[in-house]
Amino acid sequence: MAKPNEIRRIAKIACDLRADVVQMIGVGKVGHIGGSCSLAEIAASLYFSKMNFDPKDYTNKDRDRFLLSKGHTVPIQYASLIELGIIPREDITGLKTLKGKPQGHPDMKTPGMEAVTGSLGQGLSIGVGMALALRYAKSPAHVYVVMGDGEIAEGQIWEAAMAAARYKLDSVTGIVDRNHFQATGATKDIFDIPNLEAKWRAFGWNVLSVEGHDVGAILDALDTATATKGVPTVLIAETVKGKGISFAENTSAFHNASLTKPQYDQALAEIAEAKRNLQ
Repeated sequence: MAKPNEIRRIAKIACDLRADVVQMIGVGKVGHIGGSCSLAEIAASLYFSKMNFDPKDYTNKDRDRFLLSKGHTVPIQYASLIELGIIPREDITGLKTLKGKPQGHPDMKTPGMEAVTGSLGQGLSIGVGMALALRYAKSPAHVYVVMGDGEIAEGQIWEAAMAAARYKLDSVTGIVDRNHFQATGATKDIFDIPNLEAKWRAFGWNVLSVEGHDVGAILDALDTATATKGVPTVLIAETVKGKGISFAENTSAFHNASLTKPQYDQALAEIAEAKRNLQ
């Protein structure tokens, strides 16, 4: 079970990641704020606690892999790599510019990225292929694949899910960011997928339901996932779109949006206050 000091440390990092996302998008530039902020605790738990990932040796062949299948929310991954020192902090304002390394979707030209993703539905297939290759290489590396709850309407996700179960890929952990909103509205109104836990179980996966902003619960679930042998595991993470920014929470309006200067200032102030409350 995760210790209180570790939980507090990771929760503070999650606040830093949200602040980095806001600064990355800035004022007047359109960016994927909502889905990036819903992943802050998950990204912080993986990069800064759970994963075997050394920022000073981030190409080590036995490193754990992080694949962001919902690649449009890559600002949260860039924020993690900035906090780890892999992407220079001065690149934080270069998002989606010709001068900056951080592009609008994951790109292999950016340090620390494992694959080109963002064509929705493909990330789990990539993760399954990586896991099979790592098995043949006798590597202990684990593969984490983060998917969106809107994204899993893509059929390729379920083909990959069947393959992962067929080959007993316990080195794969899927994470569904279940924030209940996608680009143009609520997932239940656009492409509802009820009984999500039962569906993954039917495809042969070990299924864990977790509160996606509870760092202790996330860390414990990740430990359970890696201890589970013979089947892949998926975490169904209940999250809040735009978490930590009051005007962006639980709305598709900030799925991909720009910030005004007052909104930018308010967002940073609210995130800073949340971090202070963790002291």
